[in-house]
Amino acid sequence: MNDIQEVYKFYSPEQQEKIGYAYSLAEKTLEGKFRENGHPFLEHPIAVAQIVAKEIGLTYDSIIAIFLHESIRFSPELLSQIPKGTFSPEIIEIALSLNKIAAIKPKDTRLEAETYKRLIVSYSKDPRVTILKLADRLEVMRNLELLPKGSQERKVTETVLLYIPIAHQLGFYRLKSELEDIIFKYTEPENYRAITNLLSASERERSAFAEAFMDPLKRKLAQSGIVCTLKSRTKTAYSIWKKMQKQGVPFEGVHDVFAIRIIIDAPAQKEKEHELCWKAYSIVTEEYIPDTSRLRDWITTPKSNGYESLHTTVRNSKGNSVEVQIRTHRMDSIAENGLAAHWSYKGIKEDMALAQWLHDVRSALESEEKTGYQYVSNYVKDDIFVFTPDGNLRRLRSGSSVLDFAFNIHSNLGLKCSGAKIDGKVVSIREKLVTGNVVEVMTNKNQKPTSDWLNYVVTTKARSKIRQKMKEEELKKATDGKEMLERRLKNWKLEISDEILGALCKKYNLKNINDFYAAVGEEKIDPIDIKEYISSLKVINAENPPEDVEKGSAAETAGHSAKKQSAPNYIVIDGTLGNIDYKMAKCCNPIFGDEVFGFVSVKDGIKIHRMSCPNAARLIENYPYRVQRVKWKKDVSTTSFQVLLKIIIDDASVFANILSMLNGFNISIRSSSLTQRENTSKGEYDARIQILVANNGQLDKIISTIRKSKGVATVVRG
Repeated sequence: MNDIQEVYKFYSPEQQEKIGYAYSLAEKTLEGKFRENGHPFLEHPIAVAQIVAKEIGLTYDSIIAIFLHESIRFSPELLSQIPKGTFSPEIIEIALSLNKIAAIKPKDTRLEAETYKRLIVSYSKDPRVTILKLADRLEVMRNLELLPKGSQERKVTETVLLYIPIAHQLGFYRLKSELEDIIFKYTEPENYRAITNLLSASERERSAFAEAFMDPLKRKLAQSGIVCTLKSRTKTAYSIWKKMQKQGVPFEGVHDVFAIRIIIDAPAQKEKEHELCWKAYSIVTEEYIPDTSRLRDWITTPKSNGYESLHTTVRNSKGNSVEVQIRTHRMDSIAENGLAAHWSYKGIKEDMALAQWLHDVRSALESEEKTGYQYVSNYVKDDIFVFTPDGNLRRLRSGSSVLDFAFNIHSNLGLKCSGAKIDGKVVSIREKLVTGNVVEVMTNKNQKPTSDWLNYVVTTKARSKIRQKMKEEELKKATDGKEMLERRLKNWKLEISDEILGALCKKYNLKNINDFYAAVGEEKIDPIDIKEYISSLKVINAENPPEDVEKGSAAETAGHSAKKQSAPNYIVIDGTLGNIDYKMAKCCNPIFGDEVFGFVSVKDGIKIHRMSCPNAARLIENYPYRVQRVKWKKDVSTTSFQVLLKIIIDDASVFANILSMLNGFNISIRSSSLTQRENTSKGEYDARIQILVANNGQLDKIISTIRKSKGVATVVRG
């Protein structure tokens, strides 16, 4: 495998020879052994070695330890066969420690996280053991999609509870961020795809803004004699999603999607580094308006993991805020790769310098050991990680309740939630969750959301769905009230106009007509009182006919009729409602509530795609100049959207049950088909059903109901 050459180039010829010997042992020992994805196992240690050499920057003895670890893990007798003195005692100790960690097989990581973490630390007498294990885990997670589902779930759980917190504590921020994004992609695939596509769609606009922002700074920094590099850095998809959840805003509402970084060329002398950083800070705050409350000085007092940088938030003349990070190349290297980068940056060979670095890392690990399991919640202070009874991982905001968890699983489950069992103990819907909880939601078919529920939830989805359901209930009450009142008025041979409705709302101190009808439906307003009120108005109008009002009403009614005759316009294109032609893309069939974008086609005007459409990434990347910003109008209640449901069932008789179930939702079924699946021994069938729905909330309920049906293997939206 020529990939080993990528490792060799970081080391001297003499070091390459020593690495080569360790590699040859691994090559021989691992011959015929394969990973869970069917690839040769040797790929794994080579890839780990590349991460350690290229991305972390450890010395050659760590590379040797990687290959030696895998060799003696599969062939323990090999160690006694290697000539004495071939490898240093330190290398052998690192390899043996990695073997001990690899042998740990916790039955339930979420419940044994503290024990597992203590074992890792106890086996890391040489701190390089922990760093190599982090590199090992990063390589595994980069290939997560190639592993079986059971292995994926186990790796995700271990990574969240063990490796991400350790990477954070040691300052391996780049490694930590990549692990977070991989887990986000696995646990929230729709949200991940939508955000990455939104980032791609806005990339040109973001780049133009960044260049315009940096240009005056580049000139002034150069004029002052500061040699530096300026670059913009976009947040990861996970960190953007996290902000969206925390602040309760859409993607467009996250203002610091990217930051500007100023990296200064400076001698590795603390006083000179600090002087240049503060000088650059002065230039930035002279050019732009600073928010002094957002200044973070981590060069005077670095973080415990070695992080050094000046952070400030500034605002341009148009009111756009940008975070600016100021640091030297040495600081940047440590910020990206942790304390290990200091070793790589300076090319440390002196025993004293190396000993100090190892001491720093060891101190960090030991300090974590003292804080116990709390180190996880310290790191994820804005997140908690809880589990379904069958072990599926869910990420929620800190402070989330049983209700938040239920809505995170599915909207319909949240709406019917009546309580839960947390680790086997029955609790109420308002119970707060903590990392590691196993939560089993309990439901009641008669349960309905109330306004109090809004006091028990913190996640955006839960709040939105509760409000939506309460609004639906209010509309139902209003509809019932309206029907009842119209029947009564018809019997009395009375009519009610918009003017009278407005007057009645004012009389009863109600905000709008829906509130009025809902009050009638709840019997808070007696129809007899309304009858008497209308009758009194008829007497007044007979004496003083309001001609202008009648003319106005007629004109208004005519206008209202004209509106009804026109086709509904439910998409706002680039901020305007104009007469721009558009169609819903058939490849993804967007429906109300989906994140969408417009794409200018050659023949069909603008086509509306979902951000999570399988074609979205290709269109945004290849034709960014044809992408249009679009959004839904607030009210599209009169519109139906076509959706394809793809269902795999294990018996043809299930198909009829599904169609019957769909009829219960009072929706239109446009077409349906059933075909037997080929190349399967299970006798399964593919069902394809085209339906019309009002919004994605209704679709969620339909999919959830079908998914729970007996004989249904999978159901997905086409």
